[in-house]
Amino acid sequence: MKHQTYVFADDGDIPNNRLPLIVYPGMVAAGAGDAAVAFETLFASNGWGGMWRNGIYPFHHYHSTAHEVLGIAGGRAEVRFGGERGQTLAVKAGDAVLIPAGCGHKRVSASHDLLVIGAYPKGQWADLMREGAEDRAGIRARIAAVPMPAADPLGGKAGPMASAWK
Repeated sequence: MKHQTYVFADDGDIPNNRLPLIVYPGMVAAGAGDAAVAFETLFASNGWGGMWRNGIYPFHHYHSTAHEVLGIAGGRAEVRFGGERGQTLAVKAGDAVLIPAGCGHKRVSASHDLLVIGAYPKGQWADLMREGAEDRAGIRARIAAVPMPAADPLGGKAGPMASAWK
């Protein structure tokens, strides 16, 4: 399964994670049917739930209680991962991104038709943490305690997460 990994260091404000962010280009055929339903079906078949449809917040944020997968069902966007010292990546319809707990993300720009499907591993619920959050030690302890998902949201038990998130 084609993918790229990125690791972002704790910048003191955005904690990030030792686990890499994984980008899966072209996971769903854009323009061939309903990509949103295709992502929802794929995520659910691999044990990920708590799904939502929306966009990506235009401010740095992260989740200290859950890992998150984003499926780009429509449009395109530039997303800054890892905080201000991180990296801006372009994503488009059909791509997916697996974001480990604590990894910052922020929409920098987007097409008017951006549609994102988000999901979380079974039993995990995401909080919303913004840059400048208090209790840095507590936040980092919560991130470290987030359990590993049972399966990669796109590739199941044999997906890239199995080797990249050891």
